[in-house]
Amino acid sequence: MKHLAAYLLLTLGGNESPSASDVKEVLSAVGVEADGDRLDSLLKELEGKDINELISEGQTKLASVPSGGAAAGGAAPAAAAGGDAAPEAAKAEEKEEEKEESDEDMGFGLFD
Repeated sequence: MKHLAAYLLLTLGGNESPSASDVKEVLSAVGVEADGDRLDSLLKELEGKDINELISEGQTKLASVPSGGAAAGGAAPAAAAGGDAAPEAAKAEEKEEEKEESDEDMGFGLFD
């Protein structure tokens, strides 16, 4: 992924056909070592292809992939007609948060 990101940065900068040494130079500028085998295979796959067209094709392929999405979170239950349920629920939530923040149950301290 780092090789592709460097390649894309170079193309955005105006280099329409970045070489392996260009990509290695970008990666070394941020302190990352390039993997020669992966870089070579990436460049072989991208050789002679327009990166903008590849991105467009990828977006259409991603659009067709079902992404089940996350289920809706549990909403707070509706308050009872008496009106006392809401304050009690808030107190219960506060107590639960206090328990979560406490590290007494863990058996160790931060600097032990």
